[in-house]
Amino acid sequence: MTTTLYGLNNCDTCRKARKWLDRFGVAHEFVDYREQRQSPETLVDWKDKLGGWDEMINKSSTTWRQLPDHRKSPGSDAEWKLLLKEYPQLIRRPVVVTDNGQVSQRFSDNGFKQRFGIA
Repeated sequence: MTTTLYGLNNCDTCRKARKWLDRFGVAHEFVDYREQRQSPETLVDWKDKLGGWDEMINKSSTTWRQLPDHRKSPGSDAEWKLLLKEYPQLIRRPVVVTDNGQVSQRFSDNGFKQRFGIA
């Protein structure tokens, strides 16, 4: 199974997730989505698999809190895609995608054990 971890190089949670994958021998690729912006189609696919835009966004982030109020309530997919193109760091990290099409977010030891079938 191919695993791709999307996040930010300077994100502590992403570093923890990467170390976990290394420790348990899960081969993976890391993509910093600030450097390699994801296509609008990919963002919509993630949104659909994660339960919507609100589930995908880290609303406790400094970036979110500093947005003007009118930017915090996009009314369409097009507006969300534009917002995330401009501020990819708003995406909750890390996003984990496997070649079977499964997408998940966040890192926890137990969550990753379950995700990757490690007892």
